[in-house]
Amino acid sequence: MLGLSYIILLMLIAVFCYLIAPDNTPNADLQTVEIQAKEPGFTQLFIKLKNRQPQHKNLFSVLWSGQPDYNTWMPIKSYTVSGNDLIVQHYIDEDTSETIRLDLKKVAGPQHNLSQVLVRKKYWLGTDLLGRDILSRLLIGTRVSLSVGCLALLVAMLLGVVIGAIAGYYRGKTDALLLWLINVSWSIPTLLLVFALSIAMGKGLMQIYIAVGLTLWVSVARLVRGQMIQIREREYIQAAKIMGLSNFNIIFKHAVPNMMGPLIVSATNIFATAIIIEAGLSFLGLGVQSPQPSWGLMIKENYNFIITHKPILAIIPGLAIMLLVLAFNMVGNGWRDALDVKG
Repeated sequence: MLGLSYIILLMLIAVFCYLIAPDNTPNADLQTVEIQAKEPGFTQLFIKLKNRQPQHKNLFSVLWSGQPDYNTWMPIKSYTVSGNDLIVQHYIDEDTSETIRLDLKKVAGPQHNLSQVLVRKKYWLGTDLLGRDILSRLLIGTRVSLSVGCLALLVAMLLGVVIGAIAGYYRGKTDALLLWLINVSWSIPTLLLVFALSIAMGKGLMQIYIAVGLTLWVSVARLVRGQMIQIREREYIQAAKIMGLSNFNIIFKHAVPNMMGPLIVSATNIFATAIIIEAGLSFLGLGVQSPQPSWGLMIKENYNFIITHKPILAIIPGLAIMLLVLAFNMVGNGWRDALDVKG
């Protein structure tokens, strides 16, 4: 139940990530290079300079892709007002700043309302190499991990159930041919096969969905084939044959529904494996491409900090992957115990 609660929480985050993320720009890609690689809890004062009027989007568009930011965010150390001028100390790094004089009326309006243009931001999980908010990218990256797991699971289940059920039901030469296909696919290392498919189809999120799904169907096919070999000899299957039902009807309306217990447990394992494979591909540069956030890509962007004094920047996305995979494994173990009628 703890694992299931955590998965449900992440699903809600994936849906509403752009509403709850501190940086709700598309892909949380608001870059401020002056504050790159800051540790969790870092706070910075900004002055907001308007470039053009924002174009407000409807709620569905914001949920789907975020709200573009048309402002320039200048990090500053301090500011003073001198007549009609706003003098700011532009933050460059911890030891360097630059004095910039701005037109107070142009920046803060005729009323000189500085409270609307001076904003203090807190980066709860720090910033990455480009000065982007790690918390925002972590929240939006949840959508990538869960979507890869869902669609890869759909592809793997569709292929695995169909091929495994046909092989186990018909037996004979059909079983031998499909079993040969299963064994050949099983002998190819999963990661290498994903590499080949990703290179053949190109880089991108849709290619990952297909590539990961095409590598994970084998375990489902073997499971379904073994279950079908047992089920095909049961009395209700023999009765369905005597009644003249078609083979398609017998396989997919009577046999497959009676192996849902093992399939559900297998599905949780496939989901967790798909998340790990996607993270590995993104880390190696064959998966999600920047600026789209992905937990594996975030590790790649920040792993150099592991050997420096800021390892937490790379540990955070790695910890997120570990917790999500652990949650699916806990759910799989719980369902296995609940569905084990022999226990």
